[in-house]
Amino acid sequence: MSSTLTKPPGAGPDTFLDFPYQPDLDNPDADIAVLGIPFGMPYETGVVANDQCRAPDAIRQASSKVDIAYTRNHFDWDLGGRLLDGREVRVVDCGNVTADEADPREHYRRAEQAARKIFSAKATLITLGGDHGVPIPVIRALEVFGESVTLVHVDAHLDWRDEINGETQGYSSPIRRAAELPWIDRIVQIGMRGIGSARDAEVQDALEYGAEIIDAYEMHEIGMVEVLKRIPDGGPYYLTIDADGIDPTIMPAVMAQTPGGLDWLQVRQLIHGLINKGRVLGMDLVEIAPMHDVGRITMVHAERLICNFIGASVRAD
Repeated sequence: MSSTLTKPPGAGPDTFLDFPYQPDLDNPDADIAVLGIPFGMPYETGVVANDQCRAPDAIRQASSKVDIAYTRNHFDWDLGGRLLDGREVRVVDCGNVTADEADPREHYRRAEQAARKIFSAKATLITLGGDHGVPIPVIRALEVFGESVTLVHVDAHLDWRDEINGETQGYSSPIRRAAELPWIDRIVQIGMRGIGSARDAEVQDALEYGAEIIDAYEMHEIGMVEVLKRIPDGGPYYLTIDADGIDPTIMPAVMAQTPGGLDWLQVRQLIHGLINKGRVLGMDLVEIAPMHDVGRITMVHAERLICNFIGASVRAD
């Protein structure tokens, strides 16, 4: 059964690490599902696409068939064994959420429907964006779990803007929108630095809400082990990663390069540490702008990040 909510990745059949394409979201038969959500909500009328909307397919297509065979079948030192650890774990790629050029909001409606179906099937969701507006419909879909979720957010920016040009669902607002949802219990924000989108009022709003804000400089000073201790134990968690939260020396393909972000060891430690603390319902990786990559550095780290999330999740039970 094909889904009108999604379409196959890219111009061809390439999926993430050549895992099976699964268009049937009503019965995905998966433990882990990859979903591309290419489009955020535009701040200007008639401007829907941006470079970030190319990222889901760029991440999928970054590896050759040889690389994929190695990644799936060879010993992975990040994980202490093969990617799926020889277990009966089904990973699928559900393709990209479809869009309607006449109605940009339809993309979010379809994205939320797709995420709800995947969550309802008890699959862990890996979302490939798209700009940072993309997590808004996914976080809304977390309602299906009927329990309080801790949101863990990696970013250079605070993302508590209420609106820009009257638009409340764009890339500067996902954490404020999450804070309005009753199923989001705690918010932990990691990596803020430089001159970002927040004004004084938004910082104050985040603090009054009770967000745990650990800026990049505190993070580097105390280390990721201590950061993890400030995330409530037990889960469940949802992890949203803006690529500009990671240092541009390893993820240069972003629109807002800012020195001082998370390095690779810290990213890996966060992923494994969070999964070991409790169930992680899903994660997203957003704000990669492929045209700004340098020597495939961003794509290499993006794949490693996702593989570490998959491998750690497989080993968590």
